[in-house]
Parts: sequence; C-alpha cells; structure tokens
Amino acid sequence: MESVIIIGLGNILYGDEGYGVRLAQNIYSRWDFPEHVEIVDGGTQGQTLLTHVERADKLLVLDAVDFGLEPGEMVLRDQVPAYLTAQKIGPHQNSFSEVLGLATLRGNMPEHCALIGVQPAAMTLGASLSPAVALCMDKGEAMTLDLLRTWGVEPVRRSEPRHLSASALDALLH
Repeated sequence: MESVIIIGLGNILYGDEGYGVRLAQNIYSRWDFPEHVEIVDGGTQGQTLLTHVERADKLLVLDAVDFGLEPGEMVLRDQVPAYLTAQKIGPHQNSFSEVLGLATLRGNMPEHCALIGVQPAAMTLGASLSPAVALCMDKGEAMTLDLLRTWGVEPVRRSEPRHLSASALDALLH
C-alpha cells in the first residue's frame, strides 16, 4: 500500500500562521483513515520533517500561504516545491520548501505532492485564527477529503470526535 502522509504546518501561537496545524488536528479528531495514512502535526519543525517527506509516496501539505490573494481564499496546488511560506518565525526555522529541496537532492521526493493553503489575514503573536481564515476550516477539510479520495483513500467519519489528549498530540507529532 502506498504511504500517504498529511502534514499540517505552521505556528498556532501566530494567528493564521497556525491554520495548517489546526486543520490537521481537526481532520485527525473527526476522521479515521487506513493504516497507510498518517497525519503529522509538522508545526515549525523544519528539517526534522524530512523523514516524513521521504517516507511518503503521496504527500499533502496543509498551510497558510501568502499567494497575494484576499484573506481566506483557498488554494489547491498539485506541485509543492516552489511555494512561498507565509512567514518564518525566526532565522532558525527552515522553510518547508527547503525540506522538499533536500528530499529532491537525496532522490527521495514523494511520487505525488499537493498543497492545500489559505491566504492568511493576520499573523500576530497570541492571536487566534482571523474570522476570514476560521471560516475556511470546513472548506479545507472538504478539500483534503476530496483529494484523498482521488488518491484512493476512503476516510470514515468518527461517531465521536477524537479528543487531542497529550498522547494523541504525541501521535500526531510522530
């Protein structure tokens, strides 16, 4: 079975910058997937995500991305390597594009890569998602599920949401 990895990127402490992580967490809590599908809270881990990228046959990245659109506009791209991150929080943080570049240099790029992104409105320390981006959670989830189905993955809705306990969050990180 092909390995499908979904990585939510961003920093939840910076408002809309945390969209990808929050979307991944919502999907993890509301849906069950076959064993070959993994959801990863990539946060701002940078190069440590390389092992996940290199294990994937199909990679889906969820993120806040500055494409110069109106806040809250959603984007689906079937090519990821050249995207621009919304913001680097600090000089130590590698962009995910650099992780993908390294996977390419090592000859371990996934067969299929896709990006579901939202145009951020505000990335302020301590803020929650802006109203424009918060309204995109359901749309981002629907886009994710639709894409996964085209990849042959059939998610099953949970009767009760999975609560994100410390162990569930740990599972998302690994």
